[in-house]
Amino acid sequence: MRSALPFLLAALAACGAVSPPPDDSPISGKGRAIDGDTVSIDFRLSGADAFERKQMCSTKGSCYPCGKLAQDLASRILKSGTATVTPTGANSYGRPVAIVTVDGQDLGERMIREGLAVPATQYLRSDPERASAYLAAALEAKTQVRGAYAGEYIDPGRWRHGERLACEGRY
Repeated sequence: MRSALPFLLAALAACGAVSPPPDDSPISGKGRAIDGDTVSIDFRLSGADAFERKQMCSTKGSCYPCGKLAQDLASRILKSGTATVTPTGANSYGRPVAIVTVDGQDLGERMIREGLAVPATQYLRSDPERASAYLAAALEAKTQVRGAYAGEYIDPGRWRHGERLACEGRY
C-alpha cells in the first residue's frame, strides 16, 4: 500500500482531486477502498475529540444521536470545499493524527464551535495558538448552548471506555 500511495496521489493530483505533498513525502495510514480506483486513508483530528458515531447525548431527558450529528457535520464541511490534511507525526488509535482545514477553515475548531467535539488540548502543547482557539471555540459553544452543551454528554474518551448516559444504556 505504501509504495502505491505516491502513484495514487499523483493520479489524483492530475485530476485536480488532491495536491501532492510539496516534498513528495509519502503519507502512511490504514487505507480502505471506496471503490476499485479510489482509496481513503483515515486520520484523527489533532486536538479535537468529536463524539463517536454511535454516541448519544441527552437533552431534556431524551437521548439524541450527537455522534451521528458530528459525523454528518464533518461530512458536510469536507464536501463544501478543498480539504488540506497536514499530518502531525503522531498516531492515535492506530491512525495518523492530522490538522485538517477546508478552504482554510480548521475542521477541529469548527466541530468544537458547533458543540459536536470537545477540545483535547493536551495534544496541542506544541501549538498553543491552536489550543487557545479550540478553548475559545468550546467557550462559545457552551455560551451559545450549541450541540452537546444543550444538555448532558459523556466525554468521547470516557464513552470509548464504556461510560454511558442513563438514557443509552450499555452496548
